[in-house]
Amino acid sequence: MFIFDGRITLEDRALLEEYLNGFDYRTSGLSFTSLFMWKEINMFSWEIIGDYLCITGADNLDPVMGEPFMLPPLTRTGVYEPVGLRAAITEAKRRFEEKGKPFNMMLVPVPVLAALGEAMPGELEFEEDRANFDYVYDTRELAELKGRAFHSKKNHLNYFLANYAYEYGPLLPDMADEAMDFIRAFNERKNLEDPHERELLAFEERAMQDVFHHLDTVGYLTGAIRIGGRIEALSIGGHLGGNTVTVHIEKANTEFRGLYQAINNEFCKGMDAGITRINREEDMGIPGLRKAKLSYNPIELIEKYTVRLKNPCSS
Repeated sequence: MFIFDGRITLEDRALLEEYLNGFDYRTSGLSFTSLFMWKEINMFSWEIIGDYLCITGADNLDPVMGEPFMLPPLTRTGVYEPVGLRAAITEAKRRFEEKGKPFNMMLVPVPVLAALGEAMPGELEFEEDRANFDYVYDTRELAELKGRAFHSKKNHLNYFLANYAYEYGPLLPDMADEAMDFIRAFNERKNLEDPHERELLAFEERAMQDVFHHLDTVGYLTGAIRIGGRIEALSIGGHLGGNTVTVHIEKANTEFRGLYQAINNEFCKGMDAGITRINREEDMGIPGLRKAKLSYNPIELIEKYTVRLKNPCSS
């Protein structure tokens, strides 16, 4: 369900980035590259209310194809002013109610919580959203994999380097069809039986098709590994602030031992010297994914919260 009329488009990129970059949010979802990638599956819509950009989406990871939510209101000036912030939230709440939906905010980073509390003192409840915490890593550590903490990762990488001839380079728009062939083959190997999971994969494939044709215009950072002339792994990321890159997509053919370690390693080695942090997004509460992300020794977890009104009937 779309709450607002605005959509995530290339034409509005400059305007949206004024707000996305107006405050040091540090969370992976608050970047244009992320919003553009998932604009359809999450049904993002937006409107500027007063001094704040309000973006809504739908939590389609929920099997019922999800309830709408609002991202934290975004400021262009770096300042949150209580009266204007309260007015923006109140108006957004009214729009939710017009659609017959309860109002809530998701993926709210810690620095914004205080501003929300000041704007609506005693009216909000905050719930930690551990499944959506971002994992942040030191770029140099991922590029070098030195020390005991990375021993297992280094072993897998060394096996790959010793046993496979490969080529690494950027993923380019003219490789879109080939990249889509890789994505479809990757998804087919999952052999999913759950209808909802298959539907989500179909959404993702459409998103990837769009992304592959807009790699340059959106500003994605990319890498791909070819083995025997075929794409067998790829990575797609985007800038998040001045010193951080977010990895939005990383996929590799698990038939090649060490390929995941190789694509991660090559992508990090290709970063400019000023990129000191890699944000590898959340684990979505999936035990295996959480274990994998923790195994790369994050230096920080970026906390996010769900925010609800204590009395939903109040304005």
